[in-house]
Amino acid sequence: MPNRARSKASGAALARQQGARAQELAVAAFEFIAGEPRRLGRFLEMTGIAIESIREASRDSDFLAGVLDHICEDEPLLLAFCREIGVNPDAVVRARAVLSGAPWERDAP
Repeated sequence: MPNRARSKASGAALARQQGARAQELAVAAFEFIAGEPRRLGRFLEMTGIAIESIREASRDSDFLAGVLDHICEDEPLLLAFCREIGVNPDAVVRARAVLSGAPWERDAP
């Protein structure tokens, strides 16, 4: 396989891996939000999503990016989430970038 084709293939594999890790982190973030009624209520209020729509919305990467947006916009919430799951806040920011389609030059969480 020529170097350029191999590079493209490994780049695509890395992007899939980053996307999968970012989705896992976003799901963990949503579980953290949903685990506390006040946090969930605030999330629903801020996003305008109806509780009945969450199951369907959770299959959409835009929803998952929105979960990470919500967490990142509230520093105390971000820090509490990161403390609970043992991850660096930068990993959450990188995951948000991956899910929103923004380019990230370094490895995502």
